[in-house]
Amino acid sequence: MKLDAAIERYLASPALSESTRRAYRVDVEEFAAWLDQQEASLDSVDARLLSAYAAELGAARPGRTPRRLASATIARKLAAVRAFLRFTLGPARVPDARLAPRRPRRLPSAPKPDEIDAELEALGADAPLEIRNRALAELIYSAGLRSREAVDLDLADVDFEREAVRVLGKGGKERVVPLGEEAAYWLARWLQLRPRLATAAENALFISARGRRLDTSTVRRLLPHPHRLRHAFATHLLEGGADLRTIQELLGHSSLSTTQVYSHVDGR
Repeated sequence: MKLDAAIERYLASPALSESTRRAYRVDVEEFAAWLDQQEASLDSVDARLLSAYAAELGAARPGRTPRRLASATIARKLAAVRAFLRFTLGPARVPDARLAPRRPRRLPSAPKPDEIDAELEALGADAPLEIRNRALAELIYSAGLRSREAVDLDLADVDFEREAVRVLGKGGKERVVPLGEEAAYWLARWLQLRPRLATAAENALFISARGRRLDTSTVRRLLPHPHRLRHAFATHLLEGGADLRTIQELLGHSSLSTTQVYSHVDGR
């Protein structure tokens, strides 16, 4: 089968949008050039050849400063080649095995303690809703809560005497986390003001100006990146000498491997 003709036949497919056609042309023609270098025909493409091509894409590019293609770029190029081969040779000839390298997990940024302090102080400390916002943010940070966990808290979940907060996490898994001194202070201030906004039937710890339970969209509006506070909680505990198992329990992670992601950040 003539390679150039096969490529043109594939790219002429009405199933492809114009933008996809332009992007795939570059990727498929690069693959065709590589096949020529290997003195291999289109009909000879198998799992071994595809694996070799994936390895070639992952190798450092020559030059004064050797560089590697990003994982996302390699995955895109291989997706284009697979689509071309499925169209030309049939689905049975294209192996299903993953060839592209795994994309590295994006880590949330880890703000430094002074950055956290500035972010919290910017929420204000005078009006009732400012005090509510400060208490909410302080609790998310000091207890490492998810946004959903914070807004789902009820009044009875906070135990000032035991200095603890009962949290209902993912999958209905319950955990008890320490209530930090700063968070306790702001929560106490908020609870003094809360009756001004509360309705008789609402047991939520954090309520809106209309007396209703807050939702996560409100948290994101107040704290554009609330997960940064949770991540800072884990990072600062690690810097303080806490072990990963303890942090796993405090964060409510079911797997230690999830918690280990947080340890791969240089907090200096």
